[in-house]
Amino acid sequence: MSTMGSTGSPLNDPAIARRAHRMMLAVLAVIGVLLVVRSYIGTTVGTGEAARNTHGFGMVYVERAEQGFVSERVTETGKDGVAVEVTKWKPVASGQKPEVAWTNWNETTGDAWATASMHDSAQTSIEVSWTRTVGVWAAAIMTLCVFSFLWRDNPGYKLAESVVIGVSAGYWMVVALWDTLVPKLVGALAPGWTKVNLMPSFDAVGVDWWALVPLGLGLLLLCRLSSRASWLGVFPLAFIVGTFAGLKFVQYVEADLVAQVATMFDPLVVVKHQAAVGADAAAIAASPIDWAGSVGASLAAILIFVGVLTVLAYFFFSAEHKGALGRTAKVGVWYLMITFGASFGFTVMGRIALLAARFEFVFDDWLWLIDPAGKH
Repeated sequence: MSTMGSTGSPLNDPAIARRAHRMMLAVLAVIGVLLVVRSYIGTTVGTGEAARNTHGFGMVYVERAEQGFVSERVTETGKDGVAVEVTKWKPVASGQKPEVAWTNWNETTGDAWATASMHDSAQTSIEVSWTRTVGVWAAAIMTLCVFSFLWRDNPGYKLAESVVIGVSAGYWMVVALWDTLVPKLVGALAPGWTKVNLMPSFDAVGVDWWALVPLGLGLLLLCRLSSRASWLGVFPLAFIVGTFAGLKFVQYVEADLVAQVATMFDPLVVVKHQAAVGADAAAIAASPIDWAGSVGASLAAILIFVGVLTVLAYFFFSAEHKGALGRTAKVGVWYLMITFGASFGFTVMGRIALLAARFEFVFDDWLWLIDPAGKH
């Protein structure tokens, strides 16, 4: 009798699931032991006399950089041509007292910290940034939680998934607030108040009463939260969907359809000349022919022309694909398969690049096992 469950998956069997669970715990225990050993062995930063062994990894070193500015009154010509005095800020000169000052902490290398500590063990110009270090560790733990989905769905993966979704939603909400709602709605209805209280850089040009239209639509959209007044939210939804469809339709027609049709009217034989950039028509005609560029451009034009016709023939279903039409449609199938394969390969290549970046982060920024940029 088979020990598999009703779905046919071995993990539905309690015994196999327990063994897989124990195996995963053993792997996590081995990883934990390796991290402890890695922390005990430490990493040597610096060279020569400045070489120091730090019992840890994933640390971020920062260097203090003092910033100071002073104001000055300068005369500029305004939009209406009238000279006006404005206040501008410039960095302080040597020995000058700043009016506004703050401290920047710029990321540096472990070698710089080791060298500075060799000359002065009590120095504070280069030190460990514990906040950024915690950020590196949090990012590494979240990366491992996402990788844990390769084993099975688990609380660690769900935690990472929830954090990504929550942080993304919060981030885009703040971006929408300060890039759209404040300048385009509040700034349009109360420009002076917006400039004084919310955005000092806002260019207040006057009240735009047309902003009441999106404000009203937005308030109607909130009616979707009420079961009795939810029908009022249909009107802004219809406006949004219709406007979006119309704009995208025009964009797709211009970017895809019109551009594709325009390529059909390009010459199939292209002649290129070895003229300098920016030369006039006479200089271009008198210059030698670039045979390699001409052959390549002509071949590209012919391939595009043949591709459009053969793919259209493949999607022409009013006649049976036999004879000349059938052979033409088969060429169109080759074009389609090459296009789909290239698109899929491009997508996979992008995902592999993201995976390689995460591996580089884990082994470089966190574990310090590699150091291609010389940061440690």
